[in-house]
Amino acid sequence: MPTKKHSFFYRNGLTIVLLILFFISLIGQILTGWKEFNENITQEGGAAVSLAQYLTTGHFLQVTFENWESEFLQMFAYVLLTVRLKQWGSSESKPIDGEDPVDREPQPGPKAPWPVNRGGWWLKLYKNSLSLAFLFLFLISWALHAYGSFKDYRLEKSLKGLPPKDFIGYLGESRFWFESFQNWQSEFLAVISIVVLSIFLRQQGSPESKPVDAPDEENE
Repeated sequence: MPTKKHSFFYRNGLTIVLLILFFISLIGQILTGWKEFNENITQEGGAAVSLAQYLTTGHFLQVTFENWESEFLQMFAYVLLTVRLKQWGSSESKPIDGEDPVDREPQPGPKAPWPVNRGGWWLKLYKNSLSLAFLFLFLISWALHAYGSFKDYRLEKSLKGLPPKDFIGYLGESRFWFESFQNWQSEFLAVISIVVLSIFLRQQGSPESKPVDAPDEENE
């Protein structure tokens, strides 16, 4: 393979750097969230928790999966919407006219992924595996966000000596949905931004941009 002449980092640099940035951000979130949680709970008369204990609190689960949920929803919606919908001049859209290579029917072959060669239900699932994976990750994150938010809500009620609602009752409250919608709208705004700005603006060397000398009406 041609890539063997390159180092592992050269071939996987984008993923490696993004993972490093992810873990730096996650560690920063954990440490600052732990401090904020302990400050808030001690002010309410509760006892501070250790770092290990903090990772099991509703506060940590809620803020973490609340954000992951919106990211996976964004990618799920974007992958599906770009199958049928188009945007004139955007590098994020398929061409307005004609077929795109991603629309062709898969052909079996020695280098094709095994589901393509297997055919049947395996192929049908594989043809939609990207959107299904994002949907699954969204649903898991949504459930963990709901659990963490409910757990944090129960703790707040307990510290105030008030009776909490059950889980179903809590899902009818505005708090949980406010947490969700405030993140969902920001993710869709980010997608709108890249779709529209890529029509008129350029970044040399980025696959998310058209070539610098490409006309605005060109999609690629």
